[in-house]
Amino acid sequence: MRIAQVAPLYESVPPRLYGGTERVVSYLTEGLVELGHEVTLFATADSKTKANLIAPCEQALWQDENYREWLPYELRSMELVFKDLSHFDVIHFHTDYIQFPFLRRQPCANITTMHGRLHAPDLKPLFEEYAEMPLISISHDQRRSVPNANWKATVYHGLPRNLHRLHEGAGEYLAFLGRISPEKRLDRAVAIARQAGMKLKVAAKVYEQERDYYEREIVPLLGESRSWVEFVGEVGGQEKDELLGNAYALLFPIDWAEPFGLVMIEAMACGTPVIAWRKGSVPEIVEEGVTGFVVGSIDEAVQAVGRISELSRPICRQRFEESYDSSRMIDNYLKVYRSLAA
Repeated sequence: MRIAQVAPLYESVPPRLYGGTERVVSYLTEGLVELGHEVTLFATADSKTKANLIAPCEQALWQDENYREWLPYELRSMELVFKDLSHFDVIHFHTDYIQFPFLRRQPCANITTMHGRLHAPDLKPLFEEYAEMPLISISHDQRRSVPNANWKATVYHGLPRNLHRLHEGAGEYLAFLGRISPEKRLDRAVAIARQAGMKLKVAAKVYEQERDYYEREIVPLLGESRSWVEFVGEVGGQEKDELLGNAYALLFPIDWAEPFGLVMIEAMACGTPVIAWRKGSVPEIVEEGVTGFVVGSIDEAVQAVGRISELSRPICRQRFEESYDSSRMIDNYLKVYRSLAA
């Protein structure tokens, strides 16, 4: 098939470090190329791909000091996509909804994966206006706020099987990996580690729009907790594999409706169990008592730390291979593509 993948421009594909959406777009794009499909990727020029790359801008927007607005770049990306639709059998958008007006005026086989949280007061009227637009959810829970949108399938994220390896032995620290923001609740992770009597390693990105929160709430917290908390900054590649793989467990103490949570399956791929809050997609991703524990309080999380030894790291890895291998994700998307193209 001739497939276009349209990525956001804030990050490169794949991202250098943090960036879940762009990472998934990369795994999908490269996997489709390996299967022999003719793939065109619309992404920043600093992206790395075996697909045909069409770049609306030179680099990831967050890296450009002249960047002030994202909309001009995204609009130019749409112009490039819709310049000649005859090149594609299907177009897969990962850019929220900016493409909807273009699609209404230039119909083609298309699908949009919604990667973020869906805020019903904002999106319900939009989805009603563009009711014909076919959508993919990344978890069943993600649909809950707008259940009547034109959902075609739920496709869970996946990772290449060889991206992470099984770490048989559990380390002596807990891990937190993500961005520092109020909804990710690093403060909960610190409290859990303190009460469990374990060291916590924090690998996190700080976005500029959340720097005030970081400096006001997190810097003092890390200062108070320096005897048991180690802040290692952003990690990627082998560093991420070592951090997650050598952890006793991953803490995922979110306070929002997380649509998927890529780090949970990254931990499972390493054989590391997950202790996560009962929010959003968590109960779909974490298999209670098998790949981790789903909790609702700090006390429950501390109790779960005490039960991690009951879980098998090889089985965590096995569940990842069965459910979250990127080949499964790619197969599921191909089914959608073929039905649209037909």
